[in-house]
Amino acid sequence: MAVVLVAGCSTRPAEVSDAEMQLPPYPVAGRLVEFEKGHSNDFRFFIDPASLSVDKDGVVRYVLVARSATGSENVTYEALRCETAEHRIYAFGHADGTWSRSRTEWRPLQPQSAQARQLVLYADYFCPQKVPMQNTAEGVRALQEGGHPFAKGFAAPGAVNNR
Repeated sequence: MAVVLVAGCSTRPAEVSDAEMQLPPYPVAGRLVEFEKGHSNDFRFFIDPASLSVDKDGVVRYVLVARSATGSENVTYEALRCETAEHRIYAFGHADGTWSRSRTEWRPLQPQSAQARQLVLYADYFCPQKVPMQNTAEGVRALQEGGHPFAKGFAAPGAVNNR
């Protein structure tokens, strides 16, 4: 009985599971910020700045909207893990403004893959030189200015340029 009581008195907070993670509100077209994805094709890419966040572990979360030339959209709630250069999709958006949770796990970002937009977000906007953005305002500013200053050749304090 004493073992059960001791285990039950732990002060360590429980981690939030993916199923318990609160999904952001569906993006509003008027507030989306377009970013340069580095490869020309038939899609334009946008981030919902209201969904952009970074946690204490350097995980950047955001809603990505990919819009085709014909107007169809793909909406995803995604994350980048800056320290390890990994990507994950948490949910897929539907035209009716609802979300379906994804079952994908963290995956390494790979050059020469279908992850070109995530690689651009990682290296040029949210995790330049593997250093996560400090806060939402910094990430939004990077989107508005076409890239993070540290990705444009300015070194981050204490960072080593691995590009």
